[in-house]
Amino acid sequence: MGAITRALGNSLTTGGVVKSTAINNTSVSGITSLPGAVTGLGSLVLIKEITASSSASIEFINGTNGVVLDSTYDNYIFKFIDIDAVTDNNRLEFNFSIDGGSNYNVTKTTTFVETYHNEADTDTILQYNAGGDLAQSTAFQRLMGNVGNGSDESYSGTLQIFNPSSSTFVKHFIADGNSYHGADYSARWLIAGYGNTTSAVNAIKFQMASGNFDGIIKLYGVKKS
Repeated sequence: MGAITRALGNSLTTGGVVKSTAINNTSVSGITSLPGAVTGLGSLVLIKEITASSSASIEFINGTNGVVLDSTYDNYIFKFIDIDAVTDNNRLEFNFSIDGGSNYNVTKTTTFVETYHNEADTDTILQYNAGGDLAQSTAFQRLMGNVGNGSDESYSGTLQIFNPSSSTFVKHFIADGNSYHGADYSARWLIAGYGNTTSAVNAIKFQMASGNFDGIIKLYGVKKS
């Protein structure tokens, strides 16, 4: 045992990191598999992908067209890929439903932080935008400030929703995304808040503030650990 301990100690730096010289074909040749816990935690499961093509809106409704938005997962993530507004300087927004998409009007309280940097490198900003948040409002929550409608302008980001099927807690969410602003800025948007309801959220709708949009929205469930 003493020899094994000394050999292991000689393979570590004083900070406890394995030395590069300790890793070679011989040292790893006996490894045939890794424990499942190493690869299984936090895995994403693609539930549904919808492509918008000059669409007025996109809805994800639990139990419809293969959509799962219930207690199967505690944590859901939407990914937005190159959302392109048909109308210039527009914004993507969303709302929750607790009645299967009949109404999108869940009361929300939110925060909205934004950062900008223009291509000319003459303007930068980091600020809280009170015009982007909601205070006990049933209105749609914006996910960005504005995005241009040029051929190379778009928005990409994520929206994470926690435990939407809970009958005890409000429905927390966090959004993070970046857009090519219509005024030639890189603009990042950080939004968080909660749907102030203890009813299960079972549908979510995405739309532009006005006009239609193109792009891809993917819904993932996060495997329970």
